[in-house]
Amino acid sequence: MSDTMKLTTWNVNSLNVRLPQVLDWLAANPVDVLCLQELKLPDERFPLEAFQEIGYHAHWAGQKTYNGVALISREPGTDVQRNLPNYDDPQQRLLAATYPSPDGPVRVICAYCPNGQSLDSDKYVYKLEWFAALHEWLEKELQQYPRLAILGDYNIAPADQDVYDPAKWVDDVLVSPPERAAFERLLALGLHDAYRLFEQSGSPFTWWDYRRFAFRRDAGLRIDHALLSDALKPRCTACDIDRDPRANEQPSDHAPVTATLSFS
Repeated sequence: MSDTMKLTTWNVNSLNVRLPQVLDWLAANPVDVLCLQELKLPDERFPLEAFQEIGYHAHWAGQKTYNGVALISREPGTDVQRNLPNYDDPQQRLLAATYPSPDGPVRVICAYCPNGQSLDSDKYVYKLEWFAALHEWLEKELQQYPRLAILGDYNIAPADQDVYDPAKWVDDVLVSPPERAAFERLLALGLHDAYRLFEQSGSPFTWWDYRRFAFRRDAGLRIDHALLSDALKPRCTACDIDRDPRANEQPSDHAPVTATLSFS
C-alpha cells in the first residue's frame, strides 16, 4: 500500500463530452480517488469499461441531462452511500465510499451541491435546505469515519479572496451570507479547507464562465473544494488546482483540485 493518497475533485460538465479528457488526465495524473460531478448521463450509460481498461474501479449515481456524481478509484470502495439518507431528493448529488489507507479506512464523499440560481428562487431555498441536511448527516458520518474527506463542487466561494471581483457579485448566489454561513458550519464540524492549509501563489480560482473570455481574463471563482477532517488535516501535504484542462478544446468550465495525503 502506498504511503501517499491523492484525492481529486472535478466537475466535468458532461462526462459524455469530456470522457477523453478525463481519461487523458488520469493517465497523466494517476490519483487514488477522482470525484466527478455533473455526469449528465443516466446510470446505464456510465462508461465503466473505459475506466476499467486503465485500471480503475467506479461507483456512480447518474441522472439524465442533469447532475450525477461518480467515484473513480484505484481500489474498490466499500460501504457505498448514494445521496443524503436524511433528505428525500430525486437529484443525484452525493456519493460516498470507504477506501483503505495505511492509517485505516478513509471515507471519501463526492458532492455536487446545488447552485441556487438566484436569491429569490425556490432553488436557493432548496440549496440552503440541502446544506442543512448535509451538515446533519456529516455530523454522524464523522463519528463513524474520523478519517473523512468531502470533495466536490460546493457552488460557494467562501470568502472575497475566492472571487475575482467581489463588488460585481454582491447580492448574487455563490457568495451570499447565508451560503457562506452554511459553508462555515461545515468547517465547524471539524473540517478543514485543504487549499487554505497552505500558502498559495497564483490564481485561486477553480471555475470560469464560458462567456466573456472569463478564463483568458482569469475572471473566476473558487467554488470547488476539498474539506478534510481533523484526523486527515495533519496528513495533508499539498492542495493544488490544475488549470491546464480548462485550456483544452471544449473544456469543462471547472478545473481539477487535488489534495495530497502523506501517511509516512
